[in-house]
Amino acid sequence: MARIAVQEAPFDLAAESALLSQGRTDVGAIASFVGLCRADDALGALVLEHYPAMTERAMGRLVDEAQKRWPLTGCTVIHRVGRLEPGAPIVLVLTASAHRAAALEACAFLIDWLKTKAPFWKREEFASGETRWVEAKAGDDAAADRW
Repeated sequence: MARIAVQEAPFDLAAESALLSQGRTDVGAIASFVGLCRADDALGALVLEHYPAMTERAMGRLVDEAQKRWPLTGCTVIHRVGRLEPGAPIVLVLTASAHRAAALEACAFLIDWLKTKAPFWKREEFASGETRWVEAKAGDDAAADRW
């Protein structure tokens, strides 16, 4: 019912979306979110690190919570790690349900909670050679708190 992955390789939005509805007639909506690496402040790359067992368990708990709150027929969460350049896709969240409201709300919930509750460490690399760790943002916490 749920696909959770942490990977270096890019994901295929169309293929992942097709998997959620393939051979099913009970899916009325698939909501999607694709997060991309932005080039803020002359960013050269974003390096994402994680501890595999901890990260996958945490992502699984988030998906479990979404499935408790909304009547989902399927869910996919893929988060990339490694060195990503601006424009590269970082995260994919897909939620499927019989009705659009559940799919859309669950998708928004998952991305808001992923930003604050999934253990990823992000380091920015700049053209100047400078690097810095990304700190939590109050806006991300506020978005997660609304749920």
